[in-house]
Amino acid sequence: MIIVISPEELVQNETEIINQLFREGLDLLHIRKPFIGQNEMKDFIQKIDSKFYSQLVLHSHYDLAENFNISRFHFREIDRKNGLSQSFTDKKKSTSVHDIESFNQLNKEWEYAFISPVFPSISKKGYGENSTILNDIKKRDNSIIKLIALGGINENNIHQVFDNNIDGVALLGAIWENTEPLHVFRKCSQNIVY
Repeated sequence: MIIVISPEELVQNETEIINQLFREGLDLLHIRKPFIGQNEMKDFIQKIDSKFYSQLVLHSHYDLAENFNISRFHFREIDRKNGLSQSFTDKKKSTSVHDIESFNQLNKEWEYAFISPVFPSISKKGYGENSTILNDIKKRDNSIIKLIALGGINENNIHQVFDNNIDGVALLGAIWENTEPLHVFRKCSQNIVY
């Protein structure tokens, strides 16, 4: 599974790139736009081809989901711990963890969880420099929830991730910090061996 997470700030031609990524085989797009309002979010989603709405995951503005027939929601670690997700029954939910022990404790209400940072981050300079997550994944004992690697993943190291008992990857910096995001996405897709 390959997931792309939107950049926090709006990027030029972003929705056109998103539509192209879906046409190239993108599984899911996480819309993470913490700094935009309701109307901007609505405009943003409307620019994405409606046939891809079932593959969108909202990180905020959850009330817009009904307008667009979106049934996937992501909850940050802190929101999960504060019980924010509990009213979202019968929805597909994902969350984030930063260590394998937290992942192992997740229950079946979660479809998958991001674990990060796997490698030093591309978009957050200095973040994840001393990460041991790739090694810690060996302690995984939760097979109910899919484990999605996040952080510093690109076309050159993606194969290492799939060699380590991971169910998928989430790309952020590799896509949006590059002048040729589609090229990078294709390279990442080609370098996955299931």
